[in-house]
Amino acid sequence: MEVTLLGTGDTTGTPTVGCDCETCTEARNRGVERTRFSVHIYNERTGESLLVDASPDFRQQFLREDLSVPDAVVVTHIHFDHLHGLGNIFRLTRSLPVHAADETDPKTDESVAETVRRQYDYLAALDVSGETPLEPFEAAGFECRLVPVDHPPLVCYGLVVEDPETETKLSITGDTTYDVPAQSRDALRDPDLLIADGIVHAGFCEQHSRGGKHHDSDGVPRTFGTKHMTFEGARTLADDLNADRHRLVHVSHFVPAERAFGEDLAVDGERFQL
Repeated sequence: MEVTLLGTGDTTGTPTVGCDCETCTEARNRGVERTRFSVHIYNERTGESLLVDASPDFRQQFLREDLSVPDAVVVTHIHFDHLHGLGNIFRLTRSLPVHAADETDPKTDESVAETVRRQYDYLAALDVSGETPLEPFEAAGFECRLVPVDHPPLVCYGLVVEDPETETKLSITGDTTYDVPAQSRDALRDPDLLIADGIVHAGFCEQHSRGGKHHDSDGVPRTFGTKHMTFEGARTLADDLNADRHRLVHVSHFVPAERAFGEDLAVDGERFQL
């Protein structure tokens, strides 16, 4: 299983358009980017590839990494930065299976699968399959499971990807607060690699109108605002899940430049062999 981090940034990406903050400037100086979130997983046994979320930066990401159109896609939720790259497959393929959760979101009155099917009904190549959360399904030769996480106000899912022959395991938290349900934590547990949502350091919660929550015993917030984990929360989750390795993604340009490109904070193009 070869895992390539195509996009490791939040909704605006780093560098952010029109921004000359120290972090965006340092990213330009280093020649690195954090485009909108997406992960490419290559199945070396079958020669197939799986795309997790369709970033609006799809074209740029695939050209940069010299990748072909994927054999299957999983969509974790319907936010712009995770879904709206699907339109990029126009005229690139005649058939593309897309997997998404089949449970109805009370906020939209339709499932993620139904939203994808409706919004992209003009793309005949898409074959959208509704998948029951926590139940396994096959995609690109992998066994996959969508796991419910906490990303209000919409339903959102993490993803477990396992190779049934080599038993390697990739866990992706999806966009989430620290309040990942116990059943989902069990499914995500013991990965060879964990890709965890972490948008800013805990100290930046002071800049959010709603502050932070899910504080640890020292009062450090593990959730920033209401939708994403802090770095501290993501690292605590990685420890709790007993991850062999982890990388933090969905990283914002609000992280101070001296802290934004070190430790476990991912940048685009990182590749892992599991």
